[in-house]
Amino acid sequence: MTAGTANHETMLQCFEWYLPDDHGLWNWIAAQAQDLAAAGFTMTWLPPAYKGQAGDSDVGYGVYDMYDLGEFDAKGSVPTKYGSRGDYLAAIRALRAHGLRVIADIVFNHRMGADGKERVAAHVVNVDDRTVSDSTVIERTLDTVYEFPERGGAYSTFRWNWRDFTGTDYTANDGSIGIMRFAGKQWSGNVSQERGNFDYIMGDDVDVNEPEVAKELTDWGIWYTETTGVDGFRLDAVKSIDATFFAPWLNTMRQYGNHPDFAVGEYWSGDVDELVGYLNDCGHCMTLFDVALHFAFEHVSQEPQAYDLRELAAHTLTVDEPEYACAFVDNHDTQPGQALESWVQPWFKPLAYAYILLRDSPYPCVFFGDWYGMPHDLFPPLALLHEMVWIRAHLLGGRVVPQGGDTAHSLCWVVRGGHPVCVVLNTGDAAVARPIQEDFLAAHTVVDICHPDAAVRIDASGRCVLHCPPRACSIYIDAGDYELMRERSADMQ
Repeated sequence: MTAGTANHETMLQCFEWYLPDDHGLWNWIAAQAQDLAAAGFTMTWLPPAYKGQAGDSDVGYGVYDMYDLGEFDAKGSVPTKYGSRGDYLAAIRALRAHGLRVIADIVFNHRMGADGKERVAAHVVNVDDRTVSDSTVIERTLDTVYEFPERGGAYSTFRWNWRDFTGTDYTANDGSIGIMRFAGKQWSGNVSQERGNFDYIMGDDVDVNEPEVAKELTDWGIWYTETTGVDGFRLDAVKSIDATFFAPWLNTMRQYGNHPDFAVGEYWSGDVDELVGYLNDCGHCMTLFDVALHFAFEHVSQEPQAYDLRELAAHTLTVDEPEYACAFVDNHDTQPGQALESWVQPWFKPLAYAYILLRDSPYPCVFFGDWYGMPHDLFPPLALLHEMVWIRAHLLGGRVVPQGGDTAHSLCWVVRGGHPVCVVLNTGDAAVARPIQEDFLAAHTVVDICHPDAAVRIDASGRCVLHCPPRACSIYIDAGDYELMRERSADMQ
């Protein structure tokens, strides 16, 4: 039996928070392109490529100059943490040459590392309710001037000042952090209502509703899209950016470069109603990461006995807006030590990945730290993840068929329309045996890739019993496909 042609999207997040500051990621990921394509990935999400306030130690979210892709001697270095402009463009070409779509991380909400100061009139804002502010206008000297002297006007002559921002933060005399909204400015609408209005996150808050700012962000986007040739965008912190900004911006980008046709937003909330509301507000111009499903994974990994697996995807985008859901298990923000730490426990990760990779999720995302391991936290690569990505690419059909008899601690499904793929999840303390009856499985011999010691012969009517150990998953595929998968794995080592 031979494997079929890949027809399922699978994204790899190509970074984690604690990569070394050695300017090496772009060259390294370019060298991985062939292997990633062979493994079954179709999309690669690269970290922010432009200069941050911390120069070559900035992960990419402390945005300073979006036109500096590692080209100018600014903030203490020419390259970014990940390499030079030339390295970045070469990596994109290498990935695309192997059929991998490149998704660029775009951070619009804030700027940091200003080049100069100016006097600004502002209102002090209540940190816990940003809709409440002091009526008294005060003047402060603030870091709100961005002139990019090292770039010298290359690519854009736009210079930022306080009029291009809605507010900023400050340190009070007692060392506490406060927020100011600039006089004459209002926080954006169509954002999260967390803390009254969550337009403001950090740094100098970009005012996307200022016409000259919207034009500059559009001009930058055209330049960036044409310069890099990326295929899509990961949009950072969209809960803090007016939803009405994105549809026209994305529509414009789709006219340039390689005509990017994919966008996924990061709206960090476990409330599916908030996620659906933002999709409605932005006109469904993007997908969103399914943060609600991530929190469900974290919850069950922490308290497996208290969680009913039959409710795993209830109140998630995967159920409520399946075509606009980008499912993931963990990412750079959820890993240990980060502000949004919500790490899915290692024992449950194979079950979580089976749930997003071996079902009908349209855009599941695999985390770099799970694929390659994370030396900083002493986590090795996740066992069986390579096999699941390969199965998704080469064997998986398109229709998930629940097998009935699911319990609070076990799920079982078969995927029709491709090669035989049968999955059992078990969070209980005892092994489970799940009966199967599917005519398209008739007369097959299947092997559990997770526990391959004993093959299972399915009878002529498609009946068999599949077993799964406690707190584990079992993934059964045709014995011939299993041997082919092993041969392909051996060839790549």
